[in-house]
Amino acid sequence: MDVKGWLRRLGLEQYEATFRENEIDETVLPSLTAEDLKDLGVRSVGNRRKLLDAIAALRGEVSIPTSLSDAPRITKEAAQDTAERRQITVMFSDLVDSTALSARMDPEDLREIISAYQRCVAENVRRFGGFVARFLGDGALIYFGYPQAHEDDAERAVRAGLALIDALALLPAPAPLLVRIGAATGTVVVGDLVWSAKAQKHEIVGETPNLAARLQTLAAPNTLVIAESTRRLLGNLFELEDLGPRELKGIPGAVRAFAVVCASSVESRFEAMHQGALNALVGRQEELQQLLQCWIRAKSGAGQMVLLSGEAGIGKSRLTLALLEELAGEPHTCLRHFCSPQHTDSVLHPFIAQIERTAGINSRDTIAERLHKLDKAFATNTKATKAVPLIAAMLSIPITGRYPPFKMTPKQQRRQTFAAILDYLESLSEKIPLLWIFEDAQWADASSMELIDLAVDRLRHLQILAVVTFRPEFPAPWEGLSNVTSLTIGRLVRSHVEEIISQVSAGVLLAPEVVDQIVAKTDGNPLFVEELTKAVLEGGIAVESGKSVASLAIPTTLRDSLMARLDHLAPVKEIAQLGAAIGREFSTRYCAL
Repeated sequence: MDVKGWLRRLGLEQYEATFRENEIDETVLPSLTAEDLKDLGVRSVGNRRKLLDAIAALRGEVSIPTSLSDAPRITKEAAQDTAERRQITVMFSDLVDSTALSARMDPEDLREIISAYQRCVAENVRRFGGFVARFLGDGALIYFGYPQAHEDDAERAVRAGLALIDALALLPAPAPLLVRIGAATGTVVVGDLVWSAKAQKHEIVGETPNLAARLQTLAAPNTLVIAESTRRLLGNLFELEDLGPRELKGIPGAVRAFAVVCASSVESRFEAMHQGALNALVGRQEELQQLLQCWIRAKSGAGQMVLLSGEAGIGKSRLTLALLEELAGEPHTCLRHFCSPQHTDSVLHPFIAQIERTAGINSRDTIAERLHKLDKAFATNTKATKAVPLIAAMLSIPITGRYPPFKMTPKQQRRQTFAAILDYLESLSEKIPLLWIFEDAQWADASSMELIDLAVDRLRHLQILAVVTFRPEFPAPWEGLSNVTSLTIGRLVRSHVEEIISQVSAGVLLAPEVVDQIVAKTDGNPLFVEELTKAVLEGGIAVESGKSVASLAIPTTLRDSLMARLDHLAPVKEIAQLGAAIGREFSTRYCAL
């Protein structure tokens, strides 16, 4: 690929020398982030946006429509896909009172309003990994889970809907623009249903789009209403208002609907998705003892870091909670940071979110209230108190009128902000030991990674145990350091899988054949074991001998995660699908076919 020619096609040839000096070639280009572009000196927001959109296209992601006639584009590979069956979250967005607007506005002015609305929809959907399938005048049909699946598509859809409501309030218009949004999750057939008809590309068939459209009509202005199918995938991530069962035109039976109020203040995604009491820790006692040994060393002033790696669903978060349970009876401070796949380009997002939680800052607070809460949270010592203006700037809280303006370059401010956060960590560990948990580092932004780099060396002589969790594909740069312990969590053995099945079934005796099949299908992954066992119990085949779970559908809670993995296989996806159809074991007579 010619990077120089690529920049010229974008009209950004002024960055050719910068890209060349920093050795940005075709292998590096697709992985560049907004933070990288800032470091490269791309100061214009508009130019960064152009570059990010073009980079997204290189990675095979959806481009943002920039006008009414600019339909969403997809990659050549996706365009050639045939229709397929998959679980997606469908969202309908509709502008409120557009008929009244058309009656009192000049058509050209109305066109500008609708165009601005559509751009706002496209931008917010793209931010959360969705796909605008079609604009229908003042309405929009949106998919989350196609053409690219994510393991949290239902959550992404809800966050995109809430973000759209907030963003429309900021658009210039004769009157505030309001929307009604409906969303539902389910299995559909989606793709090119009629090969020769361009209008049929990315069409969708199934009950889910009809349900989402009907739910949209239930929504009050600036409200998002979701189906029960979507609610089940959200856990306690959002505060919801139960609208009760509703009769919807064309939908058989009463449908339970929920209005999304706001994102909840829940600290951990793992805990939000595991409502009620957690099952006892199974098969991880050895790993837990290793963590406790590192804690003992950290308490003596020899700060430690543990790198806790394992595949999705293997039990990393459950193990950190078990450590917290073990330490509940002794004095300590705990800080927990959580990375998100939706914020991989958000500078210092895990640290900002943790500070806002600790200080009790919410979106409804005034500037004065936010600063007061920060002052209170950082009142541990004089050094921490002096850091408040830097932390406020990091949280995008204006400090004019309360603190003097900064007399430093952006690079100096960044360095001092990092120092302030590290000073805060140190101050917390001075009197009692600190347990510092940083989860899902594979989604960390570049600035957060840099801050952890600085912390590793500093905590050597502090009462701090840092536990960093991540998936195997993440190349942890701290392995091999003297105060760093690497701990990989493997799959559970059969006896441990059976113990989890027993806990989930809560006294219900499953037929031996069913237990055997759960063990075989879940490969020792605790999350898969729990979810498949729940599905078996709900399917009513748990206690009957001779019954098979082979025909049982994959639990809805696992479909997005599994489809996301399959989509990432890209060129070999079809081979993986063929392998899944054949199965792990087959007769040798098929080899001759």
